[in-house]
Amino acid sequence: MKKFFQFEELGTNFRTEFIAGLTTFLAMAYILVVNPITLALVGVEELPEGVTRIDQGAVFTATAIAAAVGSLIMGVLAKYPIALAPGMGLNAFFSFTVMLQFAIPWQEALAGVLVSGLIFIVLTVTGLREKIINAIPSNLKLAVGAGIGLFIAFIGFQNAGIITGDPNTLVALGDLTQPATLLAIFGLVISVLLMSLNIKGGIFYGIVITTIGGIIVGLIDAPSAVVSTPPSVAPTFGAAIENLPSVLVSGEMWIVILTFLFVDFFDTAGTLVAVATQAGIIKENKLPRAGRALFADSAATVVGSVVGTSTTTSYIESTAGVAAGGRSGFTSVVTAGFFLLSLLFSPLLSVVTAEVTAPALIIVGVLMCSSLKNIDWDQFEIAVPAFLTVIAMPLTYSIATGIAIGFIFYPLTMILKGRGKEIHPIMYFLFIVFLAYFIFLI
Repeated sequence: MKKFFQFEELGTNFRTEFIAGLTTFLAMAYILVVNPITLALVGVEELPEGVTRIDQGAVFTATAIAAAVGSLIMGVLAKYPIALAPGMGLNAFFSFTVMLQFAIPWQEALAGVLVSGLIFIVLTVTGLREKIINAIPSNLKLAVGAGIGLFIAFIGFQNAGIITGDPNTLVALGDLTQPATLLAIFGLVISVLLMSLNIKGGIFYGIVITTIGGIIVGLIDAPSAVVSTPPSVAPTFGAAIENLPSVLVSGEMWIVILTFLFVDFFDTAGTLVAVATQAGIIKENKLPRAGRALFADSAATVVGSVVGTSTTTSYIESTAGVAAGGRSGFTSVVTAGFFLLSLLFSPLLSVVTAEVTAPALIIVGVLMCSSLKNIDWDQFEIAVPAFLTVIAMPLTYSIATGIAIGFIFYPLTMILKGRGKEIHPIMYFLFIVFLAYFIFLI
């Protein structure tokens, strides 16, 4: 094992890698709670006609399986200390745009995730994935990440009851005296405190402390058990495969698939570069075994969609494990083991409500919005499409719409500024795609 994972060459050892893997798991364990609640649209009272709720228990198990498979492949094949799990932002798009806005059933949405995963594998094997990533201007990549962050935070504020609807002003401050809202505010304060103190796994611990607080004051019923047999994935298993025919002939679903592809493109690429840089893996400005790393999240997305969860991607929380000394793929293998172990603790999922996870969504939004600082705001032709991308996501309640608006305005502002030659042909193709999206599908 030491030889396979190159412990000596990387200056690490079994104990350090184990602790790093556990640290990474604790930093991203919140996804086990947040993902089922997000995909099941907990807190949303009315669903569009023809749309039903996905089974929370099945999603919990699917989330753990997808995270374990992805992290294991990353650790063994690519040998990177990078863990994977269903991505935040991508799960929000799955639920709040695909299901709520487009009124697409979760079965078909999973099929869309499956198709995107299969396309990912083809693009990765052929090397086209890296070329497409390089074709998108960095400022738009940054804007998409920040926009998703604002959207996720907005959902968090809604779930907490801090922000509510208003017939006159669209949104307004909610009733902060409501017990559930007060619990969410308590959780937000605790989470901010833990994160400010740089406590590893602060988001996860924030959820735990808030849940315990809710049980103490009687807002949440105590769990009937702590350990039990993992929930069955039968309610979701294979739904993606069964619904492939209907998805492949739907123009609207191809827009959804393209969005899944786009967001995961840059989420994974940015995470790989960030974590690899921190771990000192990048050599001569190149990422060794990049194809294998990209294949890991592609394969995990396919597996995750079949068992019943949204797109699986690399997690920036892996930097927590790297900071703890993780340097080899064994760190990811350890994280995968803990995700499998977590399957035994599914009863605890019942005590985690939308108000409890709301602070986690807000904190994740804060972290994702950090990319705003790197956008070239002093160049108006860049600032306009970037701003419209960021602001349109929460205001239209749609990640896809934000991306579409930004990608339409970017070629226009660049051409008007006389910088048309700087635009990659792929961007012109995307301009046409998203323009058609507004003309024929909205």
